[in-house]
Amino acid sequence: MPEPLIAQKAPYPVDVEAGQTYRWCACGKSAKQPFCDGSHKGSEFTPLKYTPDASGTVYFCGCKHSATPPLCDGTHKKL
Repeated sequence: MPEPLIAQKAPYPVDVEAGQTYRWCACGKSAKQPFCDGSHKGSEFTPLKYTPDASGTVYFCGCKHSATPPLCDGTHKKL
């Protein structure tokens, strides 16, 4: 599988609502980071669905290399 583009070397803090589904961009090409805008079409990438159990701020991965997608695990510090 090809490597995703690094959208940014920092997480995206986002206020989420419990039960709402979010579609995280896995390819790094979306203009609506950290969410999918369909830019992956024609590639091997697909967005990752994320539905939080609780409302609050979460940190979506911006480098697209997290071992715990769609959330940041600090991998961007090693890139």
